[in-house]
Amino acid sequence: MQVVTTNTQPFDDQKPGTSGLRKKVSVFTQKHYLNNFVQSIFNAVNGIESLVLGGDGRYFNATAIQVIVRMAAANGVNKLIIGRNGLLSTPAVSALIRHHQTDGGIILSASHNPAGENGDFGIKFNTPNGAPAPQHITDAIYRHSLKMNQYRTIQCTDIDLSRLGTFSVADMMITIIDPVDHYAGLMASLFDFDAISAMFATGFRMRFDAMHAITGPYAKAIFENRLGAPSGTVINGLPLPDFGGGHPDPNLIHAKSLVAELFSDHGPAFGAASDGDGDRNLILGKHCFVTPSDSLAVIAAMHEHVPVFSGGIKGVARSMPTSQAVDVVAQARAMEYFETPTGWKFFCNLMDAGRVQLCGEESFGTGGDHVREKDGLWAVLCWLNILAKTRQPVQTLLQNHWRAFGRHYYSRHDYENIDAQIADSMMQSMLEALRGCVGQAIADDVIRQADEFTYVDPIDASRAEHQGLRLILDNARIIFRLSGTGTSGATLRVYLERFHRHDIAMETQQALSELIQFADTFAQIKHKSGRQVPDVIT
Repeated sequence: MQVVTTNTQPFDDQKPGTSGLRKKVSVFTQKHYLNNFVQSIFNAVNGIESLVLGGDGRYFNATAIQVIVRMAAANGVNKLIIGRNGLLSTPAVSALIRHHQTDGGIILSASHNPAGENGDFGIKFNTPNGAPAPQHITDAIYRHSLKMNQYRTIQCTDIDLSRLGTFSVADMMITIIDPVDHYAGLMASLFDFDAISAMFATGFRMRFDAMHAITGPYAKAIFENRLGAPSGTVINGLPLPDFGGGHPDPNLIHAKSLVAELFSDHGPAFGAASDGDGDRNLILGKHCFVTPSDSLAVIAAMHEHVPVFSGGIKGVARSMPTSQAVDVVAQARAMEYFETPTGWKFFCNLMDAGRVQLCGEESFGTGGDHVREKDGLWAVLCWLNILAKTRQPVQTLLQNHWRAFGRHYYSRHDYENIDAQIADSMMQSMLEALRGCVGQAIADDVIRQADEFTYVDPIDASRAEHQGLRLILDNARIIFRLSGTGTSGATLRVYLERFHRHDIAMETQQALSELIQFADTFAQIKHKSGRQVPDVIT
């Protein structure tokens, strides 16, 4: 094998965030840019001999696969597992890493961000437990990228990504697998497919919007082929390099047609969607939207209807901005519960230690300990199993849940693509004003605590600081946080939550109106950002 060492120049903007490195396609297609980051992975993580490799099929996915294949061969990898046509959902990669006990995996995706030649691209490394790389590894990758002056590759023709089977490139064995088979089999082992199939046989109808992203083939194989849902249940099921020109973020704004269908008189009983790489989920009932926070709480409360939890749930975890609805369930059911920063990797230590089996984020992410990523289709199957066992509509399940546990009115207001300097200035001003908030009244409530969230991991005592600003009242919370998932500007997220024990019939934005007004005044959002209304309300 002839290894080619190519000179390059270090880049100073390649710092990966909690979800890996995300940039515009035009950045990744700069000469040596992708190579620099991939070599930084191999330099930072010593002794990688086996890898899983795949992505969500967005523009530049296939080209990046060929680059990584050559570099893997040159860097001593002897076993490479790739999804056919370079396709693998993020939870499927995690499952394959764990099943084949590889040294990790490389995932090519920018998650829910738009795709296409002018869209976004991303890359991240997952560790041998299937989890996103923890901060000490991403920091090491970044440090190596700053001093990179050469990378290792080989010269060879492109491999045929459409051909299933095993073959060699130089000294490396490559296995091209069906991207769906293993994952679908795993789901069949976790859920009662017979009960769900029987429900479909009665005429139960659902609609799943794959948003022309990675979950289309998975959803067709599971819902239509294995569970017997009618053909056409899965819409927008063909993965496209530009996701059909859409924004594959499963929320009320970007899944408008699905929402309209579920809120029509003749729509199906259940609706769901997933995002670009398959790790997020949207849950809808007839005339009913289930917030991600409520979805997590309902699954926890009704876990006995889900076979994967047949042994019970020891513990649950949620990201700090997620509503406290699941905490109430955990207290009532004697489950241990945890509050972590945003970022799935913070759940993984808890799962590896056997402390939690169910986790969720307010940003439409839910998952269990079967993998170490959030998992959109898994969450949908949880709901289908609950519906099959209870034979109650989604809206009834929600209302019964609120009657039993109270209702956490909850909403997230996103102000997107704010100038980064303005956004940072807003956060700094709020941080300086925090102490002066304590004791202020909002409607019939009072701010009891105002701080910046810091997390100390209960497993390894590692610290994560600067994780969001919190105003905590007796029965409410306001949280401000800058998102790191975009590739341009900054997104200010404002999370609003108010708990009512008995009043469960109010409209959400009305129930939160005093908090919304206070949040805008405190942060001076209209004045400093120039935005009169949020870009997205969920």
